[in-house]
Amino acid sequence: MIKAILTDIEGTTSSISFVHQVLFPYARAHLSDFIRMHYQDAAVRTQIDAVSVEVGRSLTVEEAIAQLLQWIDQDRKITALKSLQGILWEKGYRDGDFKGHLYEDAKRGLERWHQNGIKLYVYSSGSVYAQRLLFGFSDYGDLNPLFSGNFDTKIGGKKDSDSYRNITQAIGLQCADILFLSDIVEELDAAKEAGMQTCWLVREGEVLQHSAHPVAKDFDEVVLR
Repeated sequence: MIKAILTDIEGTTSSISFVHQVLFPYARAHLSDFIRMHYQDAAVRTQIDAVSVEVGRSLTVEEAIAQLLQWIDQDRKITALKSLQGILWEKGYRDGDFKGHLYEDAKRGLERWHQNGIKLYVYSSGSVYAQRLLFGFSDYGDLNPLFSGNFDTKIGGKKDSDSYRNITQAIGLQCADILFLSDIVEELDAAKEAGMQTCWLVREGEVLQHSAHPVAKDFDEVVLR
């Protein structure tokens, strides 16, 4: 029996185009000037120091900026980058430059499951901070109260089965009582290996033959077993 649902964001609750055509370009356009202006802020300096640790040598501010821009262009899932992007996106959300995109069926499903007493959690490569911004400034208002917790890559990579075991331990349930929703098969494979139930969201494109995971085109089609 499903007692908790763990959901991905990009391509699952929210469109890939919003992330890649709105959020990422906004962060890239503002990152350099923002870091130069706020380098002495503790939150920013901590992440710049983390960039040096990631590359294995001490970097100047300009070198760190160049590295971060390269990671953005490569769509790297680096925790320091994700944290800085979150800080930048908060400004965009609060200034009204954009709202967090959410599929209407995802909003309906999340509200329905919450009302039915199912605990809801988010697991995304974007930082917890960025996750809460997206749902807090969504097309449908602040949806953060629907969720019982958020996880990012600090708990482990999304294609690593140990990450899902760590999440299970943090939630305090049996793996089999948790349903993971994602549009990425490799993530679903890792969650299934850890013992979670899975559902593959295929909003666009074709389904692989003989899928190892139940398939749904949207949240309305997700079946809780």
